[in-house]
Amino acid sequence: MKAFMVEKYGDQAGMRAAEAPDPQVGADDVLVKIHAAGVNPLDLRIRNGDFKTFLPYRLPLILGNDLAGTVVRVGPSVTRFAVGDEVYARPDKDRIGTFAELIAVHQDDLAPKPATLTMPEAASLPLVALTAWQALVERARVQPGQKVLIHAGAGGLGSIAVQLAKALGAHVATTVSTAKVDLARDLGADVVIDYRTQDFEEVLDGYDVVLDSLGGENLAKSLRVLKPGGTAISVAGPPDPAFARELGANPVLRLAMTALSSKTRRQAKRLGVTYSFLFMKASGDQLRELTPLIDTGKVRPVVDRVFPFDETLQAMEYVEKGRAKAGKVVVSMT
Repeated sequence: MKAFMVEKYGDQAGMRAAEAPDPQVGADDVLVKIHAAGVNPLDLRIRNGDFKTFLPYRLPLILGNDLAGTVVRVGPSVTRFAVGDEVYARPDKDRIGTFAELIAVHQDDLAPKPATLTMPEAASLPLVALTAWQALVERARVQPGQKVLIHAGAGGLGSIAVQLAKALGAHVATTVSTAKVDLARDLGADVVIDYRTQDFEEVLDGYDVVLDSLGGENLAKSLRVLKPGGTAISVAGPPDPAFARELGANPVLRLAMTALSSKTRRQAKRLGVTYSFLFMKASGDQLRELTPLIDTGKVRPVVDRVFPFDETLQAMEYVEKGRAKAGKVVVSMT
């Protein structure tokens, strides 16, 4: 099968189109013919080797963390899917590889594709929708009336998180650039901060939850807009000891993650709030829970551009250089 493979960690010169063996299908696996795949900043970070200390992928590696497609074969123990089913998924972190014609995915990580979506729309959702769900529902347990700040509310993750937080009944603030203020309002944000002209720390106060996708000083300021007892969840900040335990990291790596996040955790403790690092997990069941929100229009995909599969490298470059105006970039096989 045709696939786009990383042969070395580093810049785009280390990634190329190549023929790869067809995936092996285990007893609980579903073989999916991929129709479309989402492009995520995570793909760039894996390609660059940013996570190789705790995600030691073997090279050459097929990238890609989102898919929508059709079932073409099922393993003997599969009970949830049949040949011909339309599905979408974020494969498990140890089994990525959606920039390809085929992929084998464990049945527990798959879900039926929402009926209202095209394949490219469906492919834009799994990673960011699961991240938003795991941050806001599973970890923060957002309740109606709570105040939630979503950073980068017009981006891939932010655009979905804003809509999910509103569907949960929260009062939602978000930060965007000037050109994206109207989109953020259209997605349902109650307060829209234009970060080019406003400092969100000077405008917002007393928030229950912050979802941070930027890290650094943005995360430090986010801790200060929380009310006592509030929670900052970051997908871009330093890994914390809880993540190291979840990962089953060795003692040296666990110590390193503890040290990396110590400053942020100390700052949070002084303010009477908590800091939590999130690296999302695959879950077909959670995608099923999201599907009614999608099919009723409460959460809708925001797709910036669809590239043909042969232009996957150009799609990666487009994301890397920040050319996307809003939402996700997708590659389509058809």
